[in-house]
Amino acid sequence: MKILHTSDWHLGRSLYGRKRYEEFEAFLTWLVDTIEHHQVDVLLVAGDVFDTNTPSNRAQELYYRFLCRVASLNTCRHIVVIAGNHDSPAFLNAPKALLKSLDVHVVGSITDQPEDELILLCKPDGVPELIVCAVPYLRDRDIRLVDAGESIADKELKLIEGIRQHYAEVTALAEQKRLELGIEIPIIGMGHLFAAGGQTVEGDGVRELYVGSLAHVSAGIFPAYLDYLALGHLHVPQRVSGSEVMRYSGSPLPMGFGEAKQEKSICLAQFSGVHAQVTLINVPVFQRLEQIRGSWDKLSTRIHELAAAGTPVWLEVVYDGEEVIGDLRERLESAVSGSVIEILRIKNNRIIDRILNQMDEGEKLDDLTVDEVFSRCMIAHNVPDDQQTGLLLTYQEAVSSLTEDDSQAD
Repeated sequence: MKILHTSDWHLGRSLYGRKRYEEFEAFLTWLVDTIEHHQVDVLLVAGDVFDTNTPSNRAQELYYRFLCRVASLNTCRHIVVIAGNHDSPAFLNAPKALLKSLDVHVVGSITDQPEDELILLCKPDGVPELIVCAVPYLRDRDIRLVDAGESIADKELKLIEGIRQHYAEVTALAEQKRLELGIEIPIIGMGHLFAAGGQTVEGDGVRELYVGSLAHVSAGIFPAYLDYLALGHLHVPQRVSGSEVMRYSGSPLPMGFGEAKQEKSICLAQFSGVHAQVTLINVPVFQRLEQIRGSWDKLSTRIHELAAAGTPVWLEVVYDGEEVIGDLRERLESAVSGSVIEILRIKNNRIIDRILNQMDEGEKLDDLTVDEVFSRCMIAHNVPDDQQTGLLLTYQEAVSSLTEDDSQAD
């Protein structure tokens, strides 16, 4: 049996205002061909199917068309999709019953019954072949009770314990189901979370999952009897704690210029009994991204090289030369004129430095997170130290409420 693990498609995501639907469509077309070529039996999508909880019509069309195309293949028998922190559980769950007729199993949110996240997959003749613990992104309100006066440390401990306890319940049900069946079939875990020690890169757009807390879970919360663990959330393809069978597939497309040099891939797990051999399948580059930085001479030289190569490329340009150049944008637009190069972002660090009259040497506004900017504001307004932690947490919760999905209302 062959299982393909992917995640973090972020359908509908734009890059500095540039829509990327052609890239997403090219990736999904390639994925259908890959599933057919490798004769994949089960596809796992570990969250963040969409980039927002209100995806555009075009993003929805790409998603549903892809599901229909895979369902029409003679090879792939099942698709399992869980929600990530960018997804709306209500939106993903809405067509759940209809999609199940195509053998597409969707788990958008947890319920009062942990067994709802347990999916038994069978061969065409009805013989069980796989058990999937399809655990979606666990929201704070799903796994933690709020107590008056609790500290930030108490909150973090509760979050970690809530995640651990939930996985313990669902995976225990899976092991019990395997024993009842009396068949040695694989148990697969799925999740959308941040494992301790996970690798990220600057500018990848990976959000912290819980307000006021890192809440990075250790690999020890996952039972040893899981035969493969398919995780989403981190965009860098990587193993968890060095395990060959506990993995992040990573995002298939670079979500920002910080990921431009990454080799993107998806995970193919081929099972012999309950033992998996994992190989990576590299994802082609559908739109080249590159960040160039340095003095004007360095920038213009690299642009000339790219223009001569004739390869379409989107650029992020970071100027950090000594000379203050007020007409940097005009110079750059002239340099790329008539080529297939497009500049999506320009950072003129010399101008920024001069305007901001930076507080600390070497520090720039783009180097600060929104939390750090808020902290600077508190310092500038002489907020007492003993009040700053509480105010920062309140601020984070207010910002989070702007992006938190409205699934409860739905």
